[in-house]
Amino acid sequence: MELSIVFYIAIVLIIGLVFGQLAAFVKLPSVTGYLVGGLIVGPSVLNGLTPEVLESLDIVEEVALAFIAFTVGLSFKRSYFKRVGIGPVIIALCESVAAVLIVIGGLLLIGVDLAFAIILGAIAAATDPASTIMVIKEFKAKGPVTETLMSVVALDDAMALILFGFASAIARMLVQTQGELSLISSILSPFIDIFFAVLIGAVLGFLMKWPLKFFQTSSNRLVVLISFVFLASGISVYFGVSELLTIMVMGAVLTNISLAATKMNDLADRITTPIYVMFFVVSGAGLDVSVIPTVGFVGLVYIILRVVGKIAGAYLGADLAHTPKTVSRYLGMTLIPQAGVAIGLTAIAESIVPMYAAQIKVVVLCSTLIYALIGPLTTKMALTKAGEIPS
Repeated sequence: MELSIVFYIAIVLIIGLVFGQLAAFVKLPSVTGYLVGGLIVGPSVLNGLTPEVLESLDIVEEVALAFIAFTVGLSFKRSYFKRVGIGPVIIALCESVAAVLIVIGGLLLIGVDLAFAIILGAIAAATDPASTIMVIKEFKAKGPVTETLMSVVALDDAMALILFGFASAIARMLVQTQGELSLISSILSPFIDIFFAVLIGAVLGFLMKWPLKFFQTSSNRLVVLISFVFLASGISVYFGVSELLTIMVMGAVLTNISLAATKMNDLADRITTPIYVMFFVVSGAGLDVSVIPTVGFVGLVYIILRVVGKIAGAYLGADLAHTPKTVSRYLGMTLIPQAGVAIGLTAIAESIVPMYAAQIKVVVLCSTLIYALIGPLTTKMALTKAGEIPS
């Protein structure tokens, strides 16, 4: 007799509660505890959560990332951008480009093939917002670094998609002969995807305003919230555009046209805690520690130089944007986590440079494991040093 998937959901939540509390006891972010707990009970250690069980829990990741994207979108208030200007855009551009260029340069210096270096370097631009947002919520961080961080991680995925589009076009030229039309198509593809993601998200954000006017109770608005987040996710998947960007834009449009947006944020906070706990425990269980010995010198260079690029680029961008000194000093340390988008780009890279697919996958999976464990800790340290986490 097989155990129900509901049983495994209960186990995942209990693991999250226990390891989250243990992490808090030793002054670590709860998300680190969730990841470690998942890693211990996952296939890499105890195999309590088998690969088959993890596959059946795939929807947890999709739902969690959807709500994270919506929450980030709600922070995109027009009043905020009027106050801070284009600073977050400059910072997001600088830290993404710096990570790409520094990783590519480092890989070329150690003798890596150019096409391989370009694709792996482009993947370095991606940042995972999930663990960052979780740390901000858990420790109630507030201040200029936190505000800038929320905007930068939201813009980061769009930057990563654009940079990867350019990189993939160049890599294709290096590994095979292409016609002019296919090259133009490769370059334009990320811009077309972003355009349609923004369009779909804007339309849904505008439409979401009307049921919120009609339904006034919290229970009904909760149903509206879940319906539209799932609707945006489903439509974006159907049309093959970025789910995260679509849902972010929906939240950004809603927060600027509806007075109910603040209450929607409160409603989202009520229901997302158990979803986030499941997401990070399942993510931890999916980490494969066996890839660490196989990562080699190339992986080590990637892991180190990506962090250098993120910190240096964030410092430069914050300085150019004339942000407070605390932002330029500490923001880069909060941009280390990397997960979902990077792994997705790895799958695309397999069709662009198939001869390097195995190496790219190993490097990205290994770096994901390391960043997932140290990222939340460095984020907490940076926000604490910036004076934005209450004692």
